Amino acid sequence: MLNKVIDPKIVTQQLKESSITSMARASIRELVSLINGIERESGQKYVRMEMGVPGLPAPQIGIEAEISALHQGVASKYPMIEGIPELKKEISRFCSMFLDISVNEVSCFPTVGSAQGALATFLVGNRMRPQGATLFIDPGFPNQKRQLDMIGQSWGSFDVYEHRGSKLKPALEKHLGTGKYTTLLYSNPNNPAWICFNDEELASIAEVADKYDVIVIEDLAYFGMDYREDYSIPGQGPYQPTVAKYTDNYVLLISSSKVFSYAGQRIGSMVISNELYKRQFDNLKDYFGQTQYGKAITFGALHGLSSGVTHSTQYGLAAMLKAANDNELPFLNLTKVYAKRAEVMKELFLNYGFNIVYAEDNGKPLSDGFYFTISYPGMDGDALLTNLLYVGISAISLANTGSEHIDGARACVSQVKEDQIPILTERLKAFSEKFIA
Repeated sequence: MLNKVIDPKIVTQQLKESSITSMARASIRELVSLINGIERESGQKYVRMEMGVPGLPAPQIGIEAEISALHQGVASKYPMIEGIPELKKEISRFCSMFLDISVNEVSCFPTVGSAQGALATFLVGNRMRPQGATLFIDPGFPNQKRQLDMIGQSWGSFDVYEHRGSKLKPALEKHLGTGKYTTLLYSNPNNPAWICFNDEELASIAEVADKYDVIVIEDLAYFGMDYREDYSIPGQGPYQPTVAKYTDNYVLLISSSKVFSYAGQRIGSMVISNELYKRQFDNLKDYFGQTQYGKAITFGALHGLSSGVTHSTQYGLAAMLKAANDNELPFLNLTKVYAKRAEVMKELFLNYGFNIVYAEDNGKPLSDGFYFTISYPGMDGDALLTNLLYVGISAISLANTGSEHIDGARACVSQVKEDQIPILTERLKAFSEKFIA
């Protein structure tokens, strides 16, 4: 038998020691710590779907560039806050090659992961007017709301699933029309639903945001990973859809963690539109000593959060971006393994009585990718996650993502290796036999 039963006494004890009162409200990192403890005490491995970490090795070209930079002595030198010139150039080129947009190098920044880019944008963007706030088009990444709570800023949200296509514009009008929002954030592809906004929807987002002078923050953590289209060839369409085609009031957050499997080095890219970079906001003066948005970001927020991004890591990302821009690193072809794995895993869950929560994308079949969403008849989110935990499967609740489907869970495919598929099958079978729908 491939599957070894997880001792329920160990699970119960670790749950007690974790101080998690509700699995449906536990953070991703709290769940990671819990599963680590159960694995340590039981000696058994979980089928881990709770955290979106890359399941592929980092490209060698990035590693070698970092090593070379360290040998050249960058470790003893502070990096410039705005980033090394080589990296700024390649971020700008990447935007041209894979998004078909033109962004000046001065508007391109490295950040300590997209998390720092988001936090910096909240700090500045939500202070362009007094008492600014962020509207989330949910479901979304829970940590971004935690960031806003941490700095005492307000936020609101709505689940977009019932507001797709022509229905999106009225929903945005309802929320942005209140006048209390200064920034708007969504991910595309969406974490966790894996739905993808089309050009009609992006144009609607831009139109309503411009009407109420709201900065659009587009989180491209899973850049180009909608495999229904081939976005992999630099300088050749189709291109990753972006709101930047329809507004000059945007910030793009481009992660390196998934598309380049570079999560451990904590580096991402923040791209500010040329026009927003130059805009003046008097309200920023008291906070950052600057009224220009770009300078407030650079010398206010980024400097306040960190004295630059790790020097050698910038050279690693610059090398990978250059290789991608030159069509020498097929990064999107490498990540297609996630789509194939999702297809297999979704079929398994369906075979054992589960449902896919977000099953369609604007009336079309959902793309297979990094995440998918599940529910089980008769179970709320807390019961689902707890019962999965006892059979050796971990995931996070959709309740934490702003979804209206609080009975569901997000499953990440990246850590589930091919040799674990038989184990997942046996554990789902055990779950199904215990909880016959």
